[in-house]
Amino acid sequence: MELNTILLIVGGLVLGIILGYFIAKSLEKSNASKLIKDAKNEANSIIKQAKNDGESIKKDKILQAKEKFIELKAEHEKVILSRDKKMAEAEKRTRDKESQVSSELAKSKKTNQSLEDKIKDYNFRLEFLEKKKDEVEKAHKSQIKQLEVISGLSAEDAKAQLVESLKSEAKTDAMSYLQNTLEEAKLTAQQEAKKIIINSIQRIGTEEAIDNCVSVFNIESDDVKGRIIGREGRNIRAIEAATGVEIIVDDTPEAIILSCFDSVRREIARLSLHKLVTDGRIHPARIEEIVKKTEKQIEQEIIEVGKRTVIDLGIHGLHPELIKLVGRMKYRSSYGQNLLQHSREVAKLCGVMAAELGLNPKLAKRAGLLHDIGKVPSSEADMETPHAILGMQWAEKHGEKPEVCNAIGAHHDEIEMTTLLSPIIQVCDAISGARPGARRQVLDSYIQRLKDLEDVAFGFTGVNKAYAIQAGRELRVIVESEKVTDEQAANLSFEISQKIQTDMTYPGQVKVTVIRETRAVNIAK
Repeated sequence: MELNTILLIVGGLVLGIILGYFIAKSLEKSNASKLIKDAKNEANSIIKQAKNDGESIKKDKILQAKEKFIELKAEHEKVILSRDKKMAEAEKRTRDKESQVSSELAKSKKTNQSLEDKIKDYNFRLEFLEKKKDEVEKAHKSQIKQLEVISGLSAEDAKAQLVESLKSEAKTDAMSYLQNTLEEAKLTAQQEAKKIIINSIQRIGTEEAIDNCVSVFNIESDDVKGRIIGREGRNIRAIEAATGVEIIVDDTPEAIILSCFDSVRREIARLSLHKLVTDGRIHPARIEEIVKKTEKQIEQEIIEVGKRTVIDLGIHGLHPELIKLVGRMKYRSSYGQNLLQHSREVAKLCGVMAAELGLNPKLAKRAGLLHDIGKVPSSEADMETPHAILGMQWAEKHGEKPEVCNAIGAHHDEIEMTTLLSPIIQVCDAISGARPGARRQVLDSYIQRLKDLEDVAFGFTGVNKAYAIQAGRELRVIVESEKVTDEQAANLSFEISQKIQTDMTYPGQVKVTVIRETRAVNIAK
């Protein structure tokens, strides 16, 4: 019983499991079919939507293509119209040229005909002129024969007399014209020369430069003097031996005097002393070392001064040796006038004067700057040569132009002047040296020279008063009108100038002016 019950239970369970399995399978199949159906519906809707979108896109593309086609068509039509227009214009030009050529051909035919007519007329006139010419020649010959019979002279003799008379008349006219021209030139030449010189001087403003043979070295206290002198004077002897400068240590408070005719050596000594005093170590070995360094420094400074000078004056291409000579002029003087300042002034004056005369101002500046380089000798042999000739030789050696070399050598008349530049350099050199305050001389010799000038004038009879004016460059002589006539006054001026020229030594020129005055005085009572 129990076994049957168990079997029944087991059988029922198995049956239930089988039924459940089949029921589950059937449910899964029904769900799958539903999902497939839904998927198909969704796919159909997507396909439908895609078809609709495709149609709309297709319509848009078709519209765009139509618009593009219309645009291209319009552009094509424009190109075709422009080509047609150009072709029409070309055809029109061709027709115009054809018509022009045809008109020119017609004109040329007419011109050829007219030329033929003119040639015929010209030939006819030429024949007529030849006939007239023969008739005129025959009449001229007959007239000449009649004139020869009347005058008793042949045609050749009459022609020779006429030529001689014309020659004498032309010579007289030429001489009078030449005389008038010379008189006019004499009247205007001095005025024009003064005008050019005054304009040149007014356009150049320079300072008065006076140089000495003595330099003063200032010190802070007199204790430094003993250190400079050294034990038994060894330091001062070492400085004098190294520099070639005489050092004067006297009772002058806080000052030591350096004496030497060579400005370069004097400047080397001054700078060396300054360095030694500043450093504090003063002994012979140190002195020699400092002096050597200072010499190199001065040499470099000389070159720099030369370079600055040529740059300031606008002079280019100057040889380095000439630049060094220009720099050394800073430490040279001529009659107390600094040589570099004098040369710069002469260069500027030459440039202005050359420009006024229509010459090359740059070349004139070059010659003016270099005209006194011979005053800076580098050896004893150079000192025996005149400075103008020495400067010319150096300029030739270093490749300067012949005009510049001649101007340098001829500015004191050592050689003949061959160019217009030479007298300009001479005049400007005299202007710079004659400027008041430019040059310095000893006062006693200056006063004595003025007295000698006046004494020369008093040595002639009839002289009442004599005055040396303008720093001895003019002598005014007042004569007695009863003893000296006007003609004798002119002769007296010449004789005094010749006496001064032969008996006296002076720089520049001396103008002698003789004044004769006649006075008639009456008293009304």
